[in-house]
Amino acid sequence: MLELVKAGGWPMIPLLLLSAIALAIIAERAWTLRRKVVLPPALGKEVRTWAAGGKLDPAHIESLRSNSPLGELLAAALDVRHRPRDLIRERIEDVGRHLVHRMERYLNTLGTISAAGPLLGLFGTVVGMIQMFLGILDHGIGDVTQLAGGIGKALVCTAAGMIVAIPALMAHRWFRGRISEYIVAMEHEAIQLLDVIEPHAAVRPVAPAPAPVAKKTA
Repeated sequence: MLELVKAGGWPMIPLLLLSAIALAIIAERAWTLRRKVVLPPALGKEVRTWAAGGKLDPAHIESLRSNSPLGELLAAALDVRHRPRDLIRERIEDVGRHLVHRMERYLNTLGTISAAGPLLGLFGTVVGMIQMFLGILDHGIGDVTQLAGGIGKALVCTAAGMIVAIPALMAHRWFRGRISEYIVAMEHEAIQLLDVIEPHAAVRPVAPAPAPVAKKTA
């Protein structure tokens, strides 16, 4: 393995750095986006039971907010539970956008690595080929075996770029799909909670129609 890295030359250094960064991001996101961390089992049902029983003191809501992303979303709905339904939905959507942004942390970097890896590998190959042909220009073709070996060494960077990019791309797609799945599940839990607290939500007042002015009789 070390020989292949040496054969690739200095362009292998950024590829190794990218592979280390990609591995760190994949490990961190896999740990952070565990299902039981984002969507604790039975949490939605427990919160709906609280809401139906009226056990919604501020301490309960704050503990729920720090529980998980799902808990933070449900706590945001409970904070404005006495407001009209459309205002509660707006609050849920606002908090949901922040949660999605937080769950997608580092994914843009991972996507960039998956795109830049093959390009860096190709760059390393081009550099190696240029060096090889400059050597041919100075010293002639010489042994064909050495020429083939030089081409093989130049292609090491291309292979390394693909090795870095393919896992990064797969992980990036997988995390995106997992986050989308979480979003759908969180929306479902929020709607169920909204149906429970709706009887307690205020109804937006409708402006009364102006009373008709009585005509004066002569």
